[in-house]
Amino acid sequence: MSSFLDALAQRVLIYDGAMGTNIQRYQLTAEDYGGQATEGCNEYLVITKPSVIEEIQRGFLEVGCDVLESDSFTGSRLKLDEYGLGERTHEINFAAAQLARRLADEYSTPEHPRFVAGSIGPTGMLPSSDDPLLSNITYQQLADIFHEQAAALLEGGVDVLLIETSQDILEVRATITGIRRAMKQVGRTVPIQAQVSLDTSGRMLLGTDIAAVMATLTALRVDIIGLNCSTGPDYMREPVRYLSENCPLPISTIPNAGIPLNVNGQAVYPTTPEQMAEALRDFITEFGVNIVGGCCGNSHEHMRAIVNACRNAPRRPRPIADNNITANKDWATITPSLVSSGIRATTMTQDPPPLLVGERVNAQGSRKAKQALLNDDYDTLLGIAREQVEGGAHVLDVQVALTERTDEPQQMAKTVKKLSMGIEAPLVFDSTEPNVLEAGLETYPGRAIVNSINMETGREKIERVLPFVLEHGAAVVALTIDEIGMGKTTERKVAIAHAIYDICVSEYGLAPNALIFDPLTFPITTGQEELFTAGIETLDALTQIKTELPGVLTILGVSNISFGLKPHARAVLNSVFLYHAVKAGLDMAIVNPTHIKPYAEIDAEQRQLADDLIFNRPDALAHYIAYFEEHGPQKSDENEKADPTEGMEPEEALHFHILR
Repeated sequence: MSSFLDALAQRVLIYDGAMGTNIQRYQLTAEDYGGQATEGCNEYLVITKPSVIEEIQRGFLEVGCDVLESDSFTGSRLKLDEYGLGERTHEINFAAAQLARRLADEYSTPEHPRFVAGSIGPTGMLPSSDDPLLSNITYQQLADIFHEQAAALLEGGVDVLLIETSQDILEVRATITGIRRAMKQVGRTVPIQAQVSLDTSGRMLLGTDIAAVMATLTALRVDIIGLNCSTGPDYMREPVRYLSENCPLPISTIPNAGIPLNVNGQAVYPTTPEQMAEALRDFITEFGVNIVGGCCGNSHEHMRAIVNACRNAPRRPRPIADNNITANKDWATITPSLVSSGIRATTMTQDPPPLLVGERVNAQGSRKAKQALLNDDYDTLLGIAREQVEGGAHVLDVQVALTERTDEPQQMAKTVKKLSMGIEAPLVFDSTEPNVLEAGLETYPGRAIVNSINMETGREKIERVLPFVLEHGAAVVALTIDEIGMGKTTERKVAIAHAIYDICVSEYGLAPNALIFDPLTFPITTGQEELFTAGIETLDALTQIKTELPGVLTILGVSNISFGLKPHARAVLNSVFLYHAVKAGLDMAIVNPTHIKPYAEIDAEQRQLADDLIFNRPDALAHYIAYFEEHGPQKSDENEKADPTEGMEPEEALHFHILR
């Protein structure tokens, strides 16, 4: 239960105005800040000059604000260390929360309760950038920093934890990890409100757009998503419109009083109280915003005007979100089926399907990629990735395992960093080792897919991987493998899928659309009679899995169906099998997109031969091989393999396609 969310479900909540701007008006001295060494540390004023903070916050309550933000915006140990105050992190944040709590309680009535938001701002680091100084911090270090701050705010009595003015979505993810650890430590769970700052182009500092923000944060199961700072309300309109139409959670908008002007060396915010009030009222009536307030430049007069304009403004209903203003959300049904990079979001349910997963950034599937990894040549890997995206891949599978090296986690992190800064496509982290998957997730500024889990050793692999999949909001591929082995019949594939679903969704609470089943396919081209029906078994399994496990997604390494054929023959069979797989319910295909031909462009005779082979018609394999022996490759095929496993030994190919 959360009284804060209960109130939010009933009405628009109005947050307070600027803390820093209002402190400046007091023209405080070094002595007020506790001495020259700590001059300028606004958070320390809750210890050295609490009367100033109280007067500012009391003023916001007097004009009718519903929520006070604690004076803790730059209260993390990393920021307080700049003033030599790191060892007092808990004391300062606890005092900030308690001061706001006391005032909120003083002004609360049964008809008008007041609340406290524990303010958590950025550290100033940019972990997902390639700046050698600003990125020189790990995910776990950031999580520890925010864990400490959040714990003190929770102990001080805040009603909601507010992540605000965020510049790097990877730092936001680490903040959420730290907050959840703090809640567990303190024994208090409160809503999480995550706000980012967008520039005038509608992107975060490192390029993340609002769709990628929403995809990442909804998967992390925050309670409120919003925007604050950076610009005035005018530049927020289109991002807010996007959230209004697509976000399944309540929305907050807390803009600056315009973009500041430099007047005689002072930052002057040009938007008047009346202009701010009108803009925020429009956000409520047009876009169904749930929370408004004022960031930099918003005085008590600004907030008085905002309260008067917004208190009874008729809020536009948002059916996609209005039933989700509760502590007990049905994440299984409201989580969008999106993945994201540090730049943009991509739906996993393409229209028309499938989502194409490029497979060439792979040490086992590309000799060029393998050599680049051996040489620590990440520019070449980036080039391979760009070729895949330009060829039509929606997301990229990244696999860096090398028998010649023992630093797979480090190589995964370096590869992810390079690709995140150089391409817009989301990534799939492909490894048999949980620590490698975790290294990728901790480096990635978005929502990724983890490849993969299975039941080869019973529940063990799932129970090792799924906790950090959930922590990072990732989706996960599940292979239909159990202790007996790889499921080869439809019945076995579907039974294994049910067992995995029961663990992941029913026990762990993973959203069904974050569970992606790979029912595996085997070569129908080797002459092994027991595999002649492998294509049929896989197609039927796709249909049954989608029917019996509503909401889950499916994926296939399509080209394994054609192992052993010549490249031009493989290309046709792969393309025709992909066509049938999509009709059967396939959502994603792991392919080299440049080697897939549209079904309608394949010669009718070749299509028929491929159909005969897939559906195990008499003498189909012999006819198929004979045809392509007689009809050699087109010139466009001669310089390209139809599949990255071409030239591998069968054992290598199986490892590449199945035991990834």
